[in-house]
Amino acid sequence: MKASVRWLREICPELPEDAEVLAARFTAAGIEVEATQAFGAATEHCLVAEVLARRPHPSRSGLQIVTVDAGARAGKLEVVCGASNVPEAGGLVVLAPVGTYLPAKGVTLERRPIAGVESAGMLCSEKELGLGDDDAGILVLPSKPAPPGTSLAQAVPEARDTILEIGLTPNRADGLGHVGLAREAAALFGSRFVDAAPSAGVGRGRLGDQVSIAIEDGERCPYYGAVVLSGATVAPSPLGVRWRLGALGVRSISNVVDVTNLVMLEYGHPLHAFDLDKVRGGRIVVRRATEGERLLTLDGVDRALSADDLVICDGEGPVALAGVMGGGNSEISASTARILVECAYFEPRGVRRAARRHALHTESSHRFERGVDWGDTPAVLGRTEELIAILAGASPSTERRVIEAQPLARRMVALRTARIGGLLGADVDREDARAILGRLGFVRQPQPEGADAAADVWEVPSHRSDVAREVDLIEEVARVRGYDAIPAVLPAVHPSRDRAPQDGRARRAREAATGAGLSEAISLSFVSPGDLEAVGAPAAAVTVSNPLREDQSVMRTSLLPGLLHAVARARRHGEREARLFSVGRVFLAAAEGGTEERLMLSAVLAGSRAAWLSKPQPLDVWDGKGLVEGLVRRLVRRDVVVQPPAAAERPRHLHPRGAAWIEVDGARVGSFGPLHPDAVDAFSLGESVLALELDIEALEALGRRAPAFVAPPRFPASLRDVAVVVRDDVAAGDLEGAVREAAGELAEQVTLFDRFSGGAIPAGHASLALRVVYRAPDRTLTDAEVDARHERVVAQIRSRFGGELRS
Repeated sequence: MKASVRWLREICPELPEDAEVLAARFTAAGIEVEATQAFGAATEHCLVAEVLARRPHPSRSGLQIVTVDAGARAGKLEVVCGASNVPEAGGLVVLAPVGTYLPAKGVTLERRPIAGVESAGMLCSEKELGLGDDDAGILVLPSKPAPPGTSLAQAVPEARDTILEIGLTPNRADGLGHVGLAREAAALFGSRFVDAAPSAGVGRGRLGDQVSIAIEDGERCPYYGAVVLSGATVAPSPLGVRWRLGALGVRSISNVVDVTNLVMLEYGHPLHAFDLDKVRGGRIVVRRATEGERLLTLDGVDRALSADDLVICDGEGPVALAGVMGGGNSEISASTARILVECAYFEPRGVRRAARRHALHTESSHRFERGVDWGDTPAVLGRTEELIAILAGASPSTERRVIEAQPLARRMVALRTARIGGLLGADVDREDARAILGRLGFVRQPQPEGADAAADVWEVPSHRSDVAREVDLIEEVARVRGYDAIPAVLPAVHPSRDRAPQDGRARRAREAATGAGLSEAISLSFVSPGDLEAVGAPAAAVTVSNPLREDQSVMRTSLLPGLLHAVARARRHGEREARLFSVGRVFLAAAEGGTEERLMLSAVLAGSRAAWLSKPQPLDVWDGKGLVEGLVRRLVRRDVVVQPPAAAERPRHLHPRGAAWIEVDGARVGSFGPLHPDAVDAFSLGESVLALELDIEALEALGRRAPAFVAPPRFPASLRDVAVVVRDDVAAGDLEGAVREAAGELAEQVTLFDRFSGGAIPAGHASLALRVVYRAPDRTLTDAEVDARHERVVAQIRSRFGGELRS
């Protein structure tokens, strides 16, 4: 939204002169001013000059020497000019004297000869003055806007302005017009603001005598205002109107169309002008379009309409797409004499759907989508009548009429004084709060008998469609008082236990992961279906109806996409190491229908293993296994069984060599392993990454074992190492389990400490070395006892796995 500071001061003259002060106060109150721009800065130094004479340049064809009178400030001067539209003697032009800086050209004029003739300045075009895009010739002023020697900024005040670039939030539709912004500024600075009362209509005829109006869809168009004006003369707008519109980014078309744009920028309420002589049958009907009905809009596109589109029709068919754009079959032209001005309220969601459906985002739809002020319709029509009368010579031939198809009531909101202080953390005087709300246009209602004396009831003005609750009123008080008026107070914080079991589970999972040396990464719950497919996750069960982005269109069924995107981003910036985890909920399809939320922990490891006295080695599957074992022990104090999957059930996103299921007490609780090359490519990782997924809820369902405290051993242990050669497909975990079973109660600990292949080991085989710690709690074991038990271990290995002792 662009706003003219000059226009704001015309509406509210008591505003500060310094535009930066105004911009800072707007921003502090939540109406963010993103930038300020100087419009027509050169016009303060450029002068109105009268042409006295002109003659051809003596040596250069196409150039003229123009003698001008620039009044007392510059006197009579000769200027070399190449424009073809220099007026005859008596015409008025704009002179930039020597020494003038022209920001639009980025130059300061100097006295210098042009083809041998010295020029004492320059006659300027609109583009050179920074007032528009017209550079076909110099700017020729209408007769006598001001005496020669007057600065252009004084002669035409709209030529000099400061423009505020405002980033309005969608709820503040009242800020899309200068009246709304002036009302806001007056409240912020404590200035007086008076709503302009609509002028009395002077038309004497009935609207129905000129055109009949019917509303067939009162839900989508509950409010429709109209007036007919006659005797209009369509012509170009005066310079001041053209420049004001241009400064705000609107192209000037003709005086009548420009009035509709001016009033829209003034009130924030779009309106539309029809050539009444082109309205077939003298009828206006507001209805839904029929499927496939067609309308040629003002942008020259023939559009097929939907049955959801609201259209303005005449006696034969659509003449406008309601709230979005008018039709070419009833537009204002040079021959227009009778004008029908429409000012309506259209339901915002319907306008939004139509604008998106037809890819038409217009100044009109931008405002209607956010909700315009239906209560200002009489004032808007009155202002339009006034300006068309001034600029086009038209007069109302009918009284203004507003048709209310569906009553629109103003909201009433109660405000408790004590609640203001309780919510803001600072006491606010009741009279101060009343004064602030009154300046914003809220109307305090009389207290009904028996009502709470500590509460006021406020009528919400129609221009504040965003205010519906008590907290909204409190926010208005806080904004206008200034957020800096709220004191900084350290609240009393009382630590408490986790309020819900899932909070405790998530906290323990985070503590376990950070204790294992991982860093937490936070990612959105919204992902793309392609990312889920790349990591082999279940198909999305929840689809976002109106996603912010195409790659955030479904709710996640895995935490891995967010982590892998984080690793990819880090690697694009040159960081190869990653130790990341996420704890969060995934959204899965429930077996009985609906959606199930499950708490998961996912982690990724990338880069090299830390090394101090040796060369760093890439992380491998053993690092992932160690992380899994450490996490599970921290979470539930149970042992992990790593189970290689059968080919048919291998996790699709993991590499066939290294993929494994995580099992605890026979329950499958997750998976880990290096990523499959297809997943590496899908996320542009460049190198393989270890990925881990743990179902926290399935893990916690097994129960957390209480810590077991064992007295220090009183008797010494006996150690035996055994190295056996077995087939490659023998899992080390199975081998460990068999050794524990054979060693029985005397085996205090069984640990795999080496794996070797190659060399003298036969192909397809590997050497696994285990250490067994034997100890009895009540005596010192003899060598004979240990040897006998160890022989049972070797026999078990040979019989179950066909293993041979390695010599």
